[in-house]
Amino acid sequence: MVKKFVLALLFLPFVSIYGQGTFASMKAQMTDESLPLVNLTYDESKLNSNSYIEGEIEIVDKQMRTEEGKESVTYKADFKIRGGSSADLDKKSLAVKLFEYSKKGKKKDKDVAVFGIRVENSWILDAMGYDKMRMRNRVCFDLWNEMSSIPYDTSKDGNPNENNPEKRNGTKGVFVEVFINGSYNGLYCMSDKIDRKLLNLTKYDDNDTEDDLEDDAVHGLLYQGHECEGDAGHLLSYDNSAWELEYPDDYSANPNTWEPLKALIGFCSGNTSDEDFQVGYQSYFYPSNLIDYMIMTMAMNVIDNLYKNTFLSVPDIAMGHCYMLTPWDMDGSLGRLEKGKLNNVCNVARYNDRAPYDRLYGKNMDGFVDEVKKKWLELQTTTFSIEHVHSVLDAYATMFVSSGAWEREYTKWGGNKTVPLAANLSDELSYVKGWYETNFMHLCDSWGWRGDVNGDKKVDLNDVGLLCDIILGNTTEYEFYKADVNGDEVINAADIVEVISLAE
Repeated sequence: MVKKFVLALLFLPFVSIYGQGTFASMKAQMTDESLPLVNLTYDESKLNSNSYIEGEIEIVDKQMRTEEGKESVTYKADFKIRGGSSADLDKKSLAVKLFEYSKKGKKKDKDVAVFGIRVENSWILDAMGYDKMRMRNRVCFDLWNEMSSIPYDTSKDGNPNENNPEKRNGTKGVFVEVFINGSYNGLYCMSDKIDRKLLNLTKYDDNDTEDDLEDDAVHGLLYQGHECEGDAGHLLSYDNSAWELEYPDDYSANPNTWEPLKALIGFCSGNTSDEDFQVGYQSYFYPSNLIDYMIMTMAMNVIDNLYKNTFLSVPDIAMGHCYMLTPWDMDGSLGRLEKGKLNNVCNVARYNDRAPYDRLYGKNMDGFVDEVKKKWLELQTTTFSIEHVHSVLDAYATMFVSSGAWEREYTKWGGNKTVPLAANLSDELSYVKGWYETNFMHLCDSWGWRGDVNGDKKVDLNDVGLLCDIILGNTTEYEFYKADVNGDEVINAADIVEVISLAE
């Protein structure tokens, strides 16, 4: 019954809750179904992508998640245009930094738990201008946060990191409707950033002598990739232009911040033999993180990542050089390329020329391929099941339509010639759901179906028979990760029961 209601709602031409109006008029008409409203006040003629300009931000949220007991909160804020190619679109994404003045009139950061996400001063208003569904990046990060987390200890004195207790390795965001100087500007996602505090990276030691940065001790490092082609984009040769130092961002002139990346790339290059690579790769990478990243980008076919739109981070280079991968800007996903063009299903061999996957996956070093397949068998019935992914898409689509936000977004930006929108969100939603089903089947055929013990791409009584032979010791011709259907590291009658339930 609920699914029929959602379907009927999405196929309505519009659900006109209230028309596109001013911030004041929409604020007065908010209901429990309304998305939060965000009004930005600044000099539009001065907005640019190079430097911040001062202004104010007012956030109106019926759920009162930013400051307890307050539907409306206002802060001083700095703004600038963010993004690469998307910065050329009329609908701009913005970087937002909250600040306040001390009693002595000194400007300082204002840390606020916006929408209860986490205490932070730096935020993003993502315009999602290339996304015909205005939710791809958010959906991908929601699923990523569900299936992966920071693989190292982030606790302090035995207590969880209070600003990121769930150890998430991705952003959180809330969909909002944005106004600029009181005029409607569209549907946005307000989210936190990938930064030092989220990933629990150790701060550098400042010796307070500005003339000698080399004396400052570097600890946590965060690099962002800007290239996905060629050896430099495949982590096989060093090119400074392929990377940006995100933290410590004001220390890019310090050679101590770049030597660790050079060492990582040197290890991944052809100068390292397969034997030495196999001995040492787990001191440079977290295998579980590599597996998660590959599965995520294949399941959603995030096409513009690795190592472009990818963060590499190390919590403290003085303590070790093991790097974690974190995705970024996943709008080129779920059946479309990074600028909205149609895309096919994923290519599981795409990473075979990118380190460290070229050896780990391409050569199945240390059974890495088997570990990828094992994790996929687990995730295909949980995070990445067709039903679950569809439910995440439906939840946001219903929110957009029932609040009236999609109608207003279409009215404002639907005529954009670069990336036109459909009046009915259901048009793009139906395409994405169909694409995901096809890609899911493709991955299952490539990496296996849970319960398919004999590998014939079917789950039936033949798999039950093989399990019986394995348990009775009648055969040794099987792959353990396939036979351990319930993932408890033991092959027994419980796996037979699981296969029978999957075959029904």
